[in-house]
Amino acid sequence: MSGKRVLLAGILGGIAMFIWTSVAHMATPLGMVGIKEIPNEQAVLNSMQSTLGGAKGFYFFPGMGVPMDAPASERRAAMNNYQAILDKNPSGILIYKPAGGKAMEMSQLVIEFGLEVLEALLLALLISMTALRSFGSRLGFAFVVGMVAAITTNMSYWNWFSFPGSYTCAVMFTEAMKYIVAGSVIAWIAGRASGQKIGAAA
Repeated sequence: MSGKRVLLAGILGGIAMFIWTSVAHMATPLGMVGIKEIPNEQAVLNSMQSTLGGAKGFYFFPGMGVPMDAPASERRAAMNNYQAILDKNPSGILIYKPAGGKAMEMSQLVIEFGLEVLEALLLALLISMTALRSFGSRLGFAFVVGMVAAITTNMSYWNWFSFPGSYTCAVMFTEAMKYIVAGSVIAWIAGRASGQKIGAAA
């Protein structure tokens, strides 16, 4: 594909990605799979607000008893006693925002759209650099790229941070479908650029 076709394919693929993710999260249960509400939530929220207040951040608990910027030797020594702390306390991670946040901001939608256009542009560039000639082979390539993207972080979060398996599978499916949807658009445009019909031999 020419540079202009790569740009066109990336933009249209990004739009297709954005439409798919919007549908997946707003019109299907995929966005909420594996997520639960906290029992007796208000008591927990009150406790967090009184403890953390306006300190927006990413928290890991329970702590090891030493500051995060402590020397490596101190952190290694604390790690030796960490199992005893875990045996007595619940553990997890917390993304905390103070009161007053909005459910969804326009800036978040704009950023998400921009990210998905960027992903589709990179996918279109990769496809343009291959020798794949058929619609099916290009779509298969897009699927493999999507699976790499889906596995790279989500499986590690499941492994290290105990993200629920159902949540992980739902997110990976949504992510892989993004690349199939965008890949279909890109593969079609690539086929038109080369004058080939869908289903032509690779």
